[in-house]
Amino acid sequence: MGMPVTVEIIGPAATQAEIQKIFGYFRGVDEKFSTYKNGSEISKINRNELTEKDYSPEMREVLKLSAEINGQSGGFFNIRRPDGKIDPSGLVKGWAINNAAGISVKDGFENFYVEAGGDIEARGVNAENQPWTVGIKNPFNQKEIIKVAKISNAGLATSGTYIRGQHIYNPKNPGAPITDIVSLTVIGPNVYQADCFATAAFAMGREGIYFIEKFPGLEGYMVDKNGIGTETTGFKKYA
Repeated sequence: MGMPVTVEIIGPAATQAEIQKIFGYFRGVDEKFSTYKNGSEISKINRNELTEKDYSPEMREVLKLSAEINGQSGGFFNIRRPDGKIDPSGLVKGWAINNAAGISVKDGFENFYVEAGGDIEARGVNAENQPWTVGIKNPFNQKEIIKVAKISNAGLATSGTYIRGQHIYNPKNPGAPITDIVSLTVIGPNVYQADCFATAAFAMGREGIYFIEKFPGLEGYMVDKNGIGTETTGFKKYA
């Protein structure tokens, strides 16, 4: 998926085979949804080589969920790029992490985390029988942690421009770069929701943190262009 993937499972029954099963799942997702691979299903769709009747069940699910998130965010989660091509990357990563976590749950594990590219789903507790501790990086100095969140049975995701530049755009004003904020972290009941709404909220610019404040089940932490952090009123419960 063009990013590191980390899995930790707590318990004597955990084996390397279980972890490899999760890595194998991610490889399959990459083969289907990567916009950088000519042979992926999404690339074939963007070249008009596949019609809707030929879409895989996974592709249908991702497109359906993307439309739902777009509606819930008031149109700020549009996976159709300005050039007309479809790019579901803003949903697929969190969706895949959540599904990978589901593999371990189905196999009977309760205490673990799955992380990809800085977004994480954590279940149960860590080896010290405590909630999982996740650091939020300073977007101006990635070697520095500026906030720590303790999560259990929840997901955390960060959207921003400090690593990949202006890759997130406001669908309602696609020509204008988002410069008033540099990162926005969201904690939700799972990483799928956290990831999607972090992307949508970031696309709103400075108003995004207020959207997260009002959305049931979500908490957020935003860093603006001046390095000032703003958190939702319920974010402190993860401190």
